[in-house]
Amino acid sequence: MTLITLGFLILGLVVLTIGAEFLVKGSSRLAAAVGVSPLVIGLTIVAYGTSTPEMVVSIQSGFRGQDDVAIANVVGSNIFNVLLILGSCALVLPLNVSAQLIRLDVPIMIGASFLVWGLAADGRIGKLDGAILTSLIAFYTGWSILKSRKETREVKAEYEAEYGPATSGGRSASALLLDLGMMAGGMACLVVGGRWFVDGAIDLARGLGVSEMVIGLTIVAAGTSMPELATSVVATLRGERDIAIGNVVGSNIFNLLGILGVASLVTPGGLAVNPLMFRIDIPLMVFVAIACFPIFFTGLTISRWEGALFLLGYVAYAAYLIWTVQLQTGEPPPAPADVPGFWLSARFLGLWAAS
Repeated sequence: MTLITLGFLILGLVVLTIGAEFLVKGSSRLAAAVGVSPLVIGLTIVAYGTSTPEMVVSIQSGFRGQDDVAIANVVGSNIFNVLLILGSCALVLPLNVSAQLIRLDVPIMIGASFLVWGLAADGRIGKLDGAILTSLIAFYTGWSILKSRKETREVKAEYEAEYGPATSGGRSASALLLDLGMMAGGMACLVVGGRWFVDGAIDLARGLGVSEMVIGLTIVAAGTSMPELATSVVATLRGERDIAIGNVVGSNIFNLLGILGVASLVTPGGLAVNPLMFRIDIPLMVFVAIACFPIFFTGLTISRWEGALFLLGYVAYAAYLIWTVQLQTGEPPPAPADVPGFWLSARFLGLWAAS
């Protein structure tokens, strides 16, 4: 791996993060100015905005024939979002779960996960599949807007505290133009940053002799999920823990329906699915989505020990991927006890969860 490759990876990730920040801020302010519900801003616009890096990377990878990266990016991001992001947030502070998420949004996330698994069973997410997924994300977004009219005062107050009141008064034309400029600038940064990041990830995979699927499940997935991680952690630290969970759930729904749908529509021939992904990765994505339901439902709280369980699950998954990489490169896989910091991390998480 050359310094140029590493530089493209880091610079692409930085530009992606900056672009996502601009896009989220601009779209949130604009939506509030035109009177869109604060809850819709949080669960759709903000969640979709933080998932835009995944969208850019998957579309660009599909155009370049890197189908493994395009699909593994979505699958790996959904696993990362639930296990690492929610796990980390729950370790910081136990997360209170809205009853609305349990009744509606989490079941939709589970259903979308099963749907993608079924559509990919023939080895390809084709254009018809993409049309189905894209139609569903459009329906979900419109339904969320209609549903927002029944929000409680408490939920509205929470989202208004984070993103500003959803009123059109007091916003000048210059302020609206600034919001549009932030959105345009954010999109430009996402396109450029996504290209650099994909180039760096592909060069890294080839240089290490590792499959592009593994790189997509790890480096690309974690890198494009940085906006979600930052948004959820900051929301947790501010005590707005419902926002932290809603961002993850909304992002996962958008990843499955919006990103895979659009990417398969614009990619010639659709996206080919690597058969290896049906062994662990896609079933694990479905499993962690299902795991959210009973964990969220017990007391409407994600406790510290449950957050530790999520994090340990991601550590085990990452260890499996490292083991797979070493098999590909011909090196003997290490035992868990030989992985630096494995037992120390496990003991730390256990002690923290018990506190």
